[in-house]
Amino acid sequence: MAIFSQPAGRNFLGQSAEWYKTLILGFLLINPILYFAVDPYLAGWVLVIEFIFTLAMALKCYPLQPGGLLAIEAVFLGMTSPATIYHELQENLPVILLLIFMVAGIYFMKNMLLFVFTKLIVNVRSKVMLSLLFSVAAAVLSAFLDALTVTAVVISVSVGFYSIYHKVASGKSFHDKHDHSHDASMDKVSHDDLEQFRAFLRSLMMHAAVGTALGGVTTLVGEPQNLLIAERAGWEFGEFFLRMAPVTMPVLVVGLLTCIGLEMTRSFGYGAAIPEKVLHILSDYDRYTSERRTPAEKASLIAQGVVALWLVIGLMFHLAEVGLIGLSVIVLATALTGVTEEHQIGHAFEEALPFTALLAVFFGVVAVIKDLSLFAPVTEFVLSLEGQGQIVALYIANGLLSAISDNVFVATVYVGETARALAQGVISRDTFDLMAVAINTGTNIPSVATPNGQAAFLFLLTSALAPLIRLSYFKMVSMALPYTITMSITGFIAVLYLLNPATDALYDAHLIEHHSAAPSQDAPAHH
Repeated sequence: MAIFSQPAGRNFLGQSAEWYKTLILGFLLINPILYFAVDPYLAGWVLVIEFIFTLAMALKCYPLQPGGLLAIEAVFLGMTSPATIYHELQENLPVILLLIFMVAGIYFMKNMLLFVFTKLIVNVRSKVMLSLLFSVAAAVLSAFLDALTVTAVVISVSVGFYSIYHKVASGKSFHDKHDHSHDASMDKVSHDDLEQFRAFLRSLMMHAAVGTALGGVTTLVGEPQNLLIAERAGWEFGEFFLRMAPVTMPVLVVGLLTCIGLEMTRSFGYGAAIPEKVLHILSDYDRYTSERRTPAEKASLIAQGVVALWLVIGLMFHLAEVGLIGLSVIVLATALTGVTEEHQIGHAFEEALPFTALLAVFFGVVAVIKDLSLFAPVTEFVLSLEGQGQIVALYIANGLLSAISDNVFVATVYVGETARALAQGVISRDTFDLMAVAINTGTNIPSVATPNGQAAFLFLLTSALAPLIRLSYFKMVSMALPYTITMSITGFIAVLYLLNPATDALYDAHLIEHHSAAPSQDAPAHH
């Protein structure tokens, strides 16, 4: 288009391709027409699809700018309001604080993490075993910490590995400064090794990302919506785990078996081994750093290990909001390792803040979904069903909607509706418990299908690592597909059979009458 040959046109979305700029302009032009001249409901769904497109094109242009333009337009058109967006931000303040402070806190522990994971990479030569270790570690940590924190750790480690190899393959020494985002200084052989190394890191990252979902669904603190559902149901940590176990434990087993199967069959982009040249470089780096590590650096590693222990304890026992624990990690890690300059601390926030801004834009789109009641037809249909069909439908509906929206928002909508139905005596307490399990597992398991379905996946997609290892939206979707199929089907079978009440009397009208003295929707009481 001629407009893009002009200075203003060239500035619009920077170095993005002209076809991409044209599409974004087209989106901005068609939305008012659809909203005012056709149907606001249709316009709302089109906006959601447009925003998902900007996520899918994250490697073409960071989604903050095009997605932000769509969100701003939605406010001006009246699809939502600043007040609703602000409310969504308030509701998700713990997640925002987590991103701002926890990701920055991980930055100050990267030397210790790189030390530990380098030993792991160098000593575990079996790719199947290594992948399983990454998946199991991510699952266990996510069950007691949180998926975003675990993802931030693995991203930090992978960037460290990538930068070490890239530096040496570009003809530099370990101690030299180097920009690992440019490949021009590498020869053909190094390029071939780099592509295989990228495939190796992509597979480990995806195994770990799915692992965060496998572990995150099992416990009260694993995902933000878990805590929300537990609060509405009045479940403590142990009861939450036991109630979810009939679904989450089979899914965990199948997820880990899928990990092994993908590596053994080398399908869907998995199975790439670490190139021998890369392994030698990482081994040399491990020896190089070990031989030259000063007493001060050893003390720093020990201090980072102590801070990591505090992080695990703080999150495991939920001693404070996750973001506040992250802030304490920043204070402790910098104070104990000699980081005192403002510019040194500032670098730690470079990774987290762009994604935090993007997440705020994402909540703007969630506000559109809320104000235009885009999910209302599905919600009404599900709640109109009865018996076991309703439980299964909740699992499917939450899974599908979470894959295209925010799983925390979807869980909020459905647990609110079911709690209201309980308070009004429409359903029994037993039914509510089964519904809560279906909602939690539905929002956590099938949502691995897309990056926008899981915050950890979206964080990975928009991280500095994704372009380095060529991990695009569609690559993530294709690599997540086998996990999506096996885990979702297992979850569906478990919900259908293992959550099935012993007798149909559970849904009998007399039993509903028996429980009609229902508690308030904020804290339904136990039997």
